[in-house]
Amino acid sequence: MLYRPKIYTNYNIINGGTKSRLSSACYPIQCAVVNSSNAIIDRRSANFEPSIWSFDYIQSLTSQYKGEPYTSRVKKLERDVKKILVEMENSLAQLELIDTLQRLGISYRFENEINSILNKKYLNINNPNYSDLLYAIALEFRLLRQHGYAVPQEIFNQLKNEIENIKKNINGNDIMGILALYEASFYEKKCESILKEARIFTTECLKNYTIMISEQKKLMIDNDYDYDIEVVNHALELPLHRRTTRTEAKWFIDAYAKKQDMNPMLLELAKLDFNIVQSTHHEDLKHIFRWWRHTKLGEKLNFARDRLMECFLWKVGIRFEPKFSYFRITTAKLFELITVIDDIYDVYGTLDELELFTKAVERWDVKMINELPEYMKMPYLVLHNTINDMVFEVLRDQEISINIQYLKKTWVDMCRGFLQEAKWYYSGYTPTLEEYIENGWISVGAPVLIVHAYFSHANYNHTVTSSKEIFECFEHGYYPAIIRHSAIILRLTNDLATSSEELKRGDAPTSIQCYMQEKNVSEEEAREHIKFLINEAWKEMNNDVGLYPISLTEDATNFAKMGFFIYQHGDGHSSQDNQSKQKISSLIIEPIPLYT
Repeated sequence: MLYRPKIYTNYNIINGGTKSRLSSACYPIQCAVVNSSNAIIDRRSANFEPSIWSFDYIQSLTSQYKGEPYTSRVKKLERDVKKILVEMENSLAQLELIDTLQRLGISYRFENEINSILNKKYLNINNPNYSDLLYAIALEFRLLRQHGYAVPQEIFNQLKNEIENIKKNINGNDIMGILALYEASFYEKKCESILKEARIFTTECLKNYTIMISEQKKLMIDNDYDYDIEVVNHALELPLHRRTTRTEAKWFIDAYAKKQDMNPMLLELAKLDFNIVQSTHHEDLKHIFRWWRHTKLGEKLNFARDRLMECFLWKVGIRFEPKFSYFRITTAKLFELITVIDDIYDVYGTLDELELFTKAVERWDVKMINELPEYMKMPYLVLHNTINDMVFEVLRDQEISINIQYLKKTWVDMCRGFLQEAKWYYSGYTPTLEEYIENGWISVGAPVLIVHAYFSHANYNHTVTSSKEIFECFEHGYYPAIIRHSAIILRLTNDLATSSEELKRGDAPTSIQCYMQEKNVSEEEAREHIKFLINEAWKEMNNDVGLYPISLTEDATNFAKMGFFIYQHGDGHSSQDNQSKQKISSLIIEPIPLYT
């Protein structure tokens, strides 16, 4: 939520110099005369900077990792790793390899083998044969739940004595088991008290461990836990279950290289794969930047955020694999359109204009363009054409017909949500937290992007159109629960990152301000409550796993995870500070050196 425009009578003009109600020293204003000779629209500006990523720079991106000799080398490494994976006799080592492949970002190359191994593990879940029981069971539990297996939390009951002993005397030898249990605990579903208690206990243990190692370093005591402490601190910052594969892979490749018993073959494959996949992302980027230039929206709507690169970053985090180019290209375009339309509602439009735009989206008729203000015509037409093009492309390439009404509904709902926020702002109304969230999970834009993402997968997976449960949701005008839970997480993580700045600017209230006013509590207390709600939404989303098609589940959960990545240290979507630039450069622009 950003600066919103107001319409007022300009007393400087009418009353011979009487002070106006708003001071342009506080808020930059762009004035435009409208129908009434006495009325002036003062359109506030959020002072968004132009994109730092130029068209020419993006088109100039090249990669040495396209084609030979790297393709052949990767295929050779892939065959060797696959052989090791399937022929492993040590059950725990096999689980560890799967975990390492996932964290290195290359598990997609071994999807069938991993699924087969985990299925066997699940069938023998009640007959564990591990020496390091806590570590092994926690790792196995996390991997199985991650892949949709309904493993009961009661499996940890057999570890009560071991956990009690650790509580009495923690040492470095126990730390990987505690870390494994900590990571597993974030797969907690509603009413799972064992996992809740495990998270509390392991969090305390890990924090105490970091303090112990820190004290040892001060005393210059040698220890062999450098890798361990790095992964522990990383986990305490954000658990694996809240990180996406691509963003984790970039960090873990560097960390794994420092591990004493790392496998050089895995490291080489991970680096080569990262760079080869990145070259695919370059081609995707070039495509969407050509599209954006063709629309000329960036030139004509200089009040709005031009954040196409940031939108693409979201999509790389959600689906990085080469085969999902169509997903990345299509949904990055849609994300930029959402960003522009959000700024029309938040920054530039008057309430009357916003009602007109909402009506036009509801009608979904190009003839409505004649009723819109001049600056709204282009974004409306680009939106209309982009959605129609998506439906056409899936029909042309896959002979699958998408009901455009499903897609249209998401845009209508979002624009109505934007309009509701504008009405609250103009009336000076602060909604209750419940009112805010009920509107906010729609207006954050996640339902639009997740629903369109789901249908974009028709280009790879024909079963998309055969999911009866999903279509029953759409036919009856509601969204699958997993979309709602993902959107709530995204809405609230956004608020935690941007609320303070928005409050300084006098913007409409976020969830934090709504709760502060409703409960008469401090900002710190409100933030803690919002974090609690995020955790509750994650539990609900963990419950949703297995209820919906895998593609929808993965998109929804990865969207929520990217919310943490983008907003962890501020507004990574709108800001173009050094940290945001570095995130983009390291994931999308710069290859990983093969040899250091």
